[in-house]
Amino acid sequence: MILLISDLHLEEERPDITRAFLHFLQRRAPQAEALYILGDFFESWIGDDAMTSFQRSIAQALRQLSDTGTRIYLMHGNRDFMIGSAFCREAGCTLIPDPSLVQLNGEPVLLMHGDSLCTRDEAYMRLRRWLRNPVSLWILRNLPLRTRHKLARKLRNESRMQTRQKTTEITDVTVEEIPKILREHGARTLIHGHTHRPACHDFALDGQPARRIVLGDWDRQGWALQVDEQGFQQAPFSLA
Repeated sequence: MILLISDLHLEEERPDITRAFLHFLQRRAPQAEALYILGDFFESWIGDDAMTSFQRSIAQALRQLSDTGTRIYLMHGNRDFMIGSAFCREAGCTLIPDPSLVQLNGEPVLLMHGDSLCTRDEAYMRLRRWLRNPVSLWILRNLPLRTRHKLARKLRNESRMQTRQKTTEITDVTVEEIPKILREHGARTLIHGHTHRPACHDFALDGQPARRIVLGDWDRQGWALQVDEQGFQQAPFSLA
């Protein structure tokens, strides 16, 4: 069995999500061969050198799961793209690129966070290109902690305000991008998060059945996609 989750946006201000995630790690995740976390695991991340006691406690919980034999794979999201090797060593997880092609149930499956597919949001795509540039990342990692905290707050506040002002069409993925990325990687199943719109979209790709599975975010409820001999099944659960 494989489990996939995304968009938990963990932060101290949401202890209900943290409690639900720790329960998930203790009760459900140990039954899985692997756990994939497809981005926006944390609400924000300004560098491994700035880890808080809260973030370290999450790393320790992941390490406990990893020590039981469950492999943990972590992908950057738009909120936590500065997570680095130090956190991954502490958490016992492997950082994987976006996108990543993996084998699930004997078929190639493309995993993404999903923000790079929102090409109609031109302002965000420009910001994303700047933030992910290696030179920009080097500059960000070497800014004083106080400056990084201020910048993270500013970007979060601006993102929330702009998201409220943008239409659903702009903030969702550009559907025309899906066939392109699947053909490029030789897959017919795409799994991503980011949009907070959990669903399974079936369509035809070059005359063959294909699908796009959107992972749910953890806010009013939690979501997990389970892949086993029964197929791909996503279901919500209470955070209580």
